[in-house]
Formats: sequence, C-alpha cells, structure tokens
Amino acid sequence: MKHPQPVARRLFDLTEPISLVNFFSDEPNEAMAELGFDNYWDGYFAGRAAPLGRAPAEVVHAAFYSFADGEVARHIPKVWETTTPEAAHAARERGCVAALRRILADLVETPGLARAAELLAQASISAPIEGRVMYAGLRSLPVPEQPVARLWHAANMLREHRGDGHTVALVSEQVGGTEAHVLSALAAGIYPAESFGRIHHLPKARLVEVMDGLRDRCLVDVSGRLTDAGRATKDRIESLTDALAEAPYEALEPRELDELTARLEPIAERLDAVGSR
Repeated sequence: MKHPQPVARRLFDLTEPISLVNFFSDEPNEAMAELGFDNYWDGYFAGRAAPLGRAPAEVVHAAFYSFADGEVARHIPKVWETTTPEAAHAARERGCVAALRRILADLVETPGLARAAELLAQASISAPIEGRVMYAGLRSLPVPEQPVARLWHAANMLREHRGDGHTVALVSEQVGGTEAHVLSALAAGIYPAESFGRIHHLPKARLVEVMDGLRDRCLVDVSGRLTDAGRATKDRIESLTDALAEAPYEALEPRELDELTARLEPIAERLDAVGSR
C-alpha cells in the first residue's frame, strides 16, 4: 500500500486524539487534584515533567521549549513539595486511562484496540533516544500491560518523540517557543495571533517584541499576518518534524503499518467526535 503522506504524519493524526485526553478530559485533572493540586497548571507540569524526575525548572523549560520565560519556574520545583514524580506520572496515567475507557466505551474490550496497543507500543520503544529528552524520560518507564493503558502510554511516548523533533526543527529555523505559537496560530487562521490561548496572557510588551521580531525577519507583514516567507518557514518546520518522527515506525513491516492504521481509525474517530473530552 502506498501511503499518500509521510507515515509519521498519518500516525500523528491517528494518535494525537489519544494523547489529547491528557489536556482536555476531566479525569486526569481529577486524578491530579487527588494528589493535592488545586489548579490545572500545577497538575500539568507535575504530570508531564514527571518522567524527567526532579529536574530543575531550567531543564524542564528547555525540554518543553514552548513556554515563555518564567512560566515553568512558577510550578517547578514547587510541585514536588506536593507529590513525587512517580506518583504524578501514575496519577496522570490513571486519569487518562479512565477518560479513554469512558469515551471509547464498547471499543475498550475489542481485539482491535488490544492489537493497536500492541503495535503502537512496539513502534514507541523502537526509536533512538539520542537528542530526545522527553522521549528518553518516558522510555525509562515500564510499558503498561493493560491494553488501554498501553495504548495511552505508547501514544504519549510517540507524541513526546515527535515534540523533541519539532524542537529541533524550530531551533534549526531560529524560531523560539512564543514565535512558534504565533506561526501556528496564523497558519490555523487565528487572527490576531496575540489572541491565541497559549500566548494571549503574556505581557503586552513581550508580545509586541515577538511580533516586531517576526516582522523584522519578514515572516509576518505589517498587519500581523503570515508572509510567503513565513508560510515557507512554517512548511519547512512541519516537513522536518515529520521526517524526524519517522524512526519509530521503521520497526513495523508495511503490512503492520497498514494494520495499525486500520485499527486506530475507529479509535481516533470516536475520540475526534468528542474532541477527546
């Protein structure tokens, strides 16, 4: 079977809905609240940074890449006064699995989901770890045996593997984390970019500085919209991200990739229908 787009792009489209329960569903937030966190962002940083252990804020900031200066330090290392990295990861997994079980309902006990989890896990542990900080952190953890937990863990690992590569692509284009949000917002039709949810809360002076810098590089025009050069830069970043995300899937035979795609399609469709909430 000839794939019409890079394998990694197609698999990203199918696995991202699995990972989105991390951020959109209630169950993960409730699981983190049970540990003692009373706000979303403390739970977010504790759960996502947990595989890095008690890394200082500077390391987490570098690994996450997309947060503005000072945002990580408001949560790391403070969150480790409330819980441990091990407990935080376990709570995140428990909440995400509960969300997936609720949303997927009748699909949970099917052979198709179990097979998808098996193949996805095989891919997820097959890529080199060099230069992949977040991926390496997750690779150090055991792969769950239970199919839904295995599916979530594998999708989460592949998401972070792709994210590590995306950071490489951004650095290669000298695009910082806030700048990356601006380019993504504009490419998605969000205008003005400063209204995008991931950056709208930043100080106005900082957003002006970022937009002026992008104008100086001719990536956005005077009105704050993408230029041809900006679109070309965004396209190069996405193409390199796809290319760098291919490695895990090289462990699967073509027939296994086709089977994985077929097994994931009904899962992704169900999750997409509710926005992974």
